[in-house]
Amino acid sequence: MATHIDAGKAGEKLAATWLAQNGFTILQHNWRFSHYEIDLIATKNNLLHFIEVKYRSSNWGGYPEEAVNQKKIKDLLKAIDQYLFLNPQHDNFHLDILAITAPPGKPTEYFFIEDVTVE
Repeated sequence: MATHIDAGKAGEKLAATWLAQNGFTILQHNWRFSHYEIDLIATKNNLLHFIEVKYRSSNWGGYPEEAVNQKKIKDLLKAIDQYLFLNPQHDNFHLDILAITAPPGKPTEYFFIEDVTVE
């Protein structure tokens, strides 16, 4: 298996644990529609959250959240539209980014950006 896939899985595992510790209930991992994927779908306080996880072991190439550009957000919104179509019981949601930086030998850092919008 490729190293970036292993890193992605590790990041999503850290994200799911952090989200659960912060009051989220995870509903789905890696939900797919066509060639789009939503990393995590969760609820908190009766609000649906679609969460894009970005994981890095350093900030050498920039902060992880910087990897979520406008095209990525638009692609996520296409997948979200399909999820909401298939799950009409949900009528309110947030698109969030959970950026995780885990430098070797240092504490893991979490940066949660809630309710991202497209400009």
